[in-house]
Amino acid sequence: MTDSTPLSSLSSALADVVARAAPSVVSVHSHRSRSTGFVWKSGLIVTADEVLADEGEVEIGLADGSRVAATIAGRDHTTDIALLRADIALAPIKLDASVPPLGALSIVVATHREAPSAALGMVSASGKGWRSLRGGDIDARIELDVRLGGSQQGGLALDASGSAFGMAVLGPRRVLVIPAATIERVAPQLEARGRIARGYLGLGLQPVQLDDGVGAMVMNVDKAGPSAAAGIRQGDVIVAVNDQKLSGVRALSRTLGPASVGAIVDVAVRRGGEPVSFKVTVGERPEA
Repeated sequence: MTDSTPLSSLSSALADVVARAAPSVVSVHSHRSRSTGFVWKSGLIVTADEVLADEGEVEIGLADGSRVAATIAGRDHTTDIALLRADIALAPIKLDASVPPLGALSIVVATHREAPSAALGMVSASGKGWRSLRGGDIDARIELDVRLGGSQQGGLALDASGSAFGMAVLGPRRVLVIPAATIERVAPQLEARGRIARGYLGLGLQPVQLDDGVGAMVMNVDKAGPSAAAGIRQGDVIVAVNDQKLSGVRALSRTLGPASVGAIVDVAVRRGGEPVSFKVTVGERPEA
């Protein structure tokens, strides 16, 4: 019997971390697509929305090779989080909202070709929250120096102690982690409502350059929307919201997150060159 070496001890520790997490990880099969998911709560599985097909049946693949039918409980394209319901008796994974430091080891436990898989890498970026290209608020910027295949998206990202700090997904030219804090914020809303509420003004806007800054010209107005009810018309130019000068149409859209629904905002516009102010109660964006 050979003595243990630091390398063999590390190998055993990593294998133990994987073995503890693997029972909560499943494969996800949707129309012409394969990905990974993990049990978030009893009967509820979190997976990567980007890989989930938009139509067709969804099945969960278990470690014994069997499959179980699943339904989509909710999905949020902006944070890449989808929630599935399935009649399975697997133990949920406990998520850890702490953000791993730069340079920390990370293990992604996922599935590949329906079999369990694991990949070892390093945290190559660890920073503050950011906004996705689709407008979702991600609580921390975590990138991994690790190679993953498409079917491993939705896998668990673990630190060296085995704590699950998020879900691994493929971003442009890098592996990103949707952190636990984002999952724990979004998944309960998907469970309860099937989607994430977004603020809605009911306006189609076009950026315009003004002598003293940037404005947003109202190109069309939803007659049943909150801005129409407040009195905003086509041709008005929005110059400020809540006394803050407008920096662009995209910046205005970014303020319309879930917390904005129901808020009353002061919208300053120019109508025919004259200043006019309106109080608009932010509505909830209708489902597409």
